[in-house]
Amino acid sequence: MKFVLPLIVSSALILAATASQAQFVKGNEAVKVMQDGSKKVDTPPLPAATLAKPCPASQPGCAGGGWLMVETSEGLQECTEIYARPSTCRASTYGTEKRSRLWIVRSGAQWLQCQYPDLSSKCVSTKGLPMGAVQ
Repeated sequence: MKFVLPLIVSSALILAATASQAQFVKGNEAVKVMQDGSKKVDTPPLPAATLAKPCPASQPGCAGGGWLMVETSEGLQECTEIYARPSTCRASTYGTEKRSRLWIVRSGAQWLQCQYPDLSSKCVSTKGLPMGAVQ
């Protein structure tokens, strides 16, 4: 019985560390750390064609098939679209709530949607069909 409490505590620490480490995608070239320690973050560019009115993140049902995890200047956000327009994003609940998610990242000049926060997971162009996973 003496070993049960340390085991529970260490398991909780491992889970907390795993959740906090996944708050970004390693290798996401959309995020650049500058020499002064600040971050410069790019989001996918808006297409030349007019987009429909954005669906606010606060409106139920706007996430459709799942949330799009986008790194923004405010940090990791759950968005209803890849462009992260004002009102379409909210604070991330990753690690605290299970829901369908896709991770939007840039690799070279290409924007990708990845199934998990890992460039080695299933990633396809944002122009292709999504393949989210409950996380």
